[in-house]
Amino acid sequence: MGQAQQITQQDALAPDVLRTFRKKQRESQSRFWSRFGVTQSRGSRFEMGTEMPPTVAILIKLYFAGVITDRDLGGIHWQVIQGD
Repeated sequence: MGQAQQITQQDALAPDVLRTFRKKQRESQSRFWSRFGVTQSRGSRFEMGTEMPPTVAILIKLYFAGVITDRDLGGIHWQVIQGD
């Protein structure tokens, strides 16, 4: 999580920043995006520049600011809807 806190909130939503961070963490798209309640295919689209919904953007910004952690997000049982 230390690396996440080094990314500014403005940069946190940049597709290349998200992709680079995920790869540095050696996480698959499925694993990384599932913590935010997002499917792999939708996360891939975000990494390619598709605009993300405000709820996901807020979670990403809070995560990179260190306000919420993997533990916080892991305690929530997301129901991921496959209809993207």
